[in-house]
Amino acid sequence: MHKNLPFEKFQTFATRVSAWVGTKWAFMLALAVIIGWALLGSFFHYSDTWQLVVNTATTIVTFLMVFLIQNTQNRDAKAIHLKLDEVIRSIRRASNTMIDIEKLSDEELEELSAQFENIRKTYEDRKKQRA
Repeated sequence: MHKNLPFEKFQTFATRVSAWVGTKWAFMLALAVIIGWALLGSFFHYSDTWQLVVNTATTIVTFLMVFLIQNTQNRDAKAIHLKLDEVIRSIRRASNTMIDIEKLSDEELEELSAQFENIRKTYEDRKKQRA
């Protein structure tokens, strides 16, 4: 199977960056940058340019991080779905119709949810009758 090298490198980069920005060290770095910026305020007389620097920097970082984190979440969600599909497939009594249910419409998912709610209610009713 041929892999597309630029996309593979992006995936590795996105995964690593997403993992790193979720650490306490990334938070501490961001906090230090903000504290440093605030302390420099008096030096720059709290000018519009001083404010614009942090506004621009945080906007750019936030904009880029949204895409990196979303990429990683999409990949993780897909992996979890595949793992669950394998578990469903491997259990004889499980319904294979549950494989790939994330691809159903919202209406179909609601209908399926209602079916499982009915199963739960039936179970609760039987449990009450036995008591």
